[in-house]
Amino acid sequence: MLLRLIPQKTEIPFIKFRFISMGISGFLILASLFMFFTQSLNYGIDFQGGILIQVKTPEVYEIDQFRDVVGGLGLGDNSIQEFGTPDEILIVLEAQSVPGDERATEVAQQEALTTARTALDAAFPGIVYERTEVVGPKVSGELVESSTLAVVVAVLLVLIYIWFRFEWQFAVGAVIALVHDVILTIGVFALLRLEFNLSIIAALLTIVGYSLNDTVVVYDRIRENLRKYKRMALGELLDQSINDTLSRTTMTSLTTLLALVALFYFGGEVIHGFTFAMIWGVVVGTYSSIFVASPVLMVFGVKRDWSRDAEAASQTP
Repeated sequence: MLLRLIPQKTEIPFIKFRFISMGISGFLILASLFMFFTQSLNYGIDFQGGILIQVKTPEVYEIDQFRDVVGGLGLGDNSIQEFGTPDEILIVLEAQSVPGDERATEVAQQEALTTARTALDAAFPGIVYERTEVVGPKVSGELVESSTLAVVVAVLLVLIYIWFRFEWQFAVGAVIALVHDVILTIGVFALLRLEFNLSIIAALLTIVGYSLNDTVVVYDRIRENLRKYKRMALGELLDQSINDTLSRTTMTSLTTLLALVALFYFGGEVIHGFTFAMIWGVVVGTYSSIFVASPVLMVFGVKRDWSRDAEAASQTP
């Protein structure tokens, strides 16, 4: 083989470092939860509602010129920034709501959009509208609930799948690893103040699938070795299983990262959040498969067929 990142045979004592890795993971989880509850996420229009206008201008204008025009419309808070290139501008206006009247809220949203477009047309001749979105408060609230439910259901289904395929100890380990990955991804978005929208939910669900795939590969080898080495100490067996799959795990992660990094740099601003979440998810997913999912089995223990037989024999008169 011309390219080999990891030697074919390694003897890295991963389980020896389990307390260090668990300490690091525990700290990162607590830090992520702290960031989430203290400064929350930078929710996009999908989750907080509002009006999004993406425009392209025939010449480059200063951002302050857009702020002066939009700020003078009396439409509430707004966010204006360059979107990829200096001649592309992203404008986000706060949701225009009429409490207790859904129909009036929809009318107010459309009127605000019309007002904004009229003002922009007058101030910046030749402006082109590349994207406009209007999301009401009710819709955004429903999206939050649906997105949360999707992630929770995905994790529960993983728990059931692993439980049936392996044993409950493996299921708990896999779910702990997945929750670890999801919380750390949310934490990095809270820390960096990156926009959190529906595409990030899609990335989270993809991360769950990717991390699960890595974990199942390691668990399959652990199960094979449990049958093959019936007297080997559990810690030694886990080390051997992780080392056996290490080359496959790292090569899969690297090739995935190559594609994601290319998308991040050349795919445009629209998918930056999604690709960043995926890049981060592949890194933490690979880490958790090795340093979280497997060491958890040391905590809960794993019964082997021979141990059950020995226990039954010892109880026979």
